[in-house]
Amino acid sequence: MAHGIAFRTLARPSGQLRSRVGTVNDVHFGEVEAGRIDDRDEGPIMRAAPGEPPYPETMNRAAVDEMSAARLDAVVVKGDLTTDGTDGEFAAFEACYRPLGDRLHVVRGNHDAYRGQDEYAGDRWVELPGIALALLDTAIPCETTGSISAEQIDWLDAGADASTVPVIAMGHHQQWVAGERNPAYFGLDPSSSDALTGTIERQPALVAYAAGHTHRHRVRRLPSGVPSIEVGCVKDFPGTWAEYRVYDGGILQIVHRISEPAALEWSERCRGLYADFGVDYSRYAMGRLDERCFEIALR
Repeated sequence: MAHGIAFRTLARPSGQLRSRVGTVNDVHFGEVEAGRIDDRDEGPIMRAAPGEPPYPETMNRAAVDEMSAARLDAVVVKGDLTTDGTDGEFAAFEACYRPLGDRLHVVRGNHDAYRGQDEYAGDRWVELPGIALALLDTAIPCETTGSISAEQIDWLDAGADASTVPVIAMGHHQQWVAGERNPAYFGLDPSSSDALTGTIERQPALVAYAAGHTHRHRVRRLPSGVPSIEVGCVKDFPGTWAEYRVYDGGILQIVHRISEPAALEWSERCRGLYADFGVDYSRYAMGRLDERCFEIALR
């Protein structure tokens, strides 16, 4: 109980707190219409009001301020930094996020490579106290869907095999886990997803895969029980960032809703996006509590 509000928190894993990692995705600098699907008129389609700053600026500045105040050891941006990968959009992203300095680590998303751009291309391995982060470039230039090559799988396999600490793999596109096996799946294609699952299943150091792309909070479990995670977007509802608290005995994912007043007011305006398509966006995007805040077990 605090300030008259009753609440509960996740159980603290055993051992010392080793590091804290923040992550965001789908920040979309340059976007001016939330809820727009191609050239269709259905909505509602939300825009910043006259005199207001562009809403990606409002949301991302607030996210950076909160993550800076949290004194995180690293911040990972998992793609869709921009809307169309223009020089101005990349510059706006850099102006907002680069003050995080050496703590900032970035991989691209589909929106950043629609015209064949190669900014932020390539995989990255990040070592922190008690954890390693394997950042996978899942973008296919000029395509919406994602893929992981055999060479990337070999890189991940070798890194996990050599790691003396748990590893969280991260990329922009979410895994295909079940359902119709469609190579045009809106995420990682089924073959790439199978290869990633196979690596996770045989490498006990790999404890999670975390993605964005879907603008929702969701967790699905691989056969070993390892979570395949999706984290909601920054730019509209619910306006969140996720934190990983790394302890000797486990890792907590804790989702924070951006609470700066202007950011919270904008994200609230966006609860009803896609209603004309029969979508309950607030339920879709927020997900269940246990898909936002949970423990990632060590193996």
